[in-house]
Amino acid sequence: MSAVKIIKVLGTSEESFHDATQEAVREASRTIEDVHGVEIEDQTASVEDGEITQYKTTVEVAFPVKHGGE
Repeated sequence: MSAVKIIKVLGTSEESFHDATQEAVREASRTIEDVHGVEIEDQTASVEDGEITQYKTTVEVAFPVKHGGE
């Protein structure tokens, strides 16, 4: 059995919640090896003049804990 670490990452997009989620995973993967999965925790948006201007998705990113020598 291996231990898994979970962190929260906020992704943003001017296009969609899907793109905001993709950005969060892409950015997390730049510094975290072996991302196993994500869970969408929250979705919010900024609004100006009745229009959504920015989509925001908070995701929990799961990855295995590496032990010394691995």
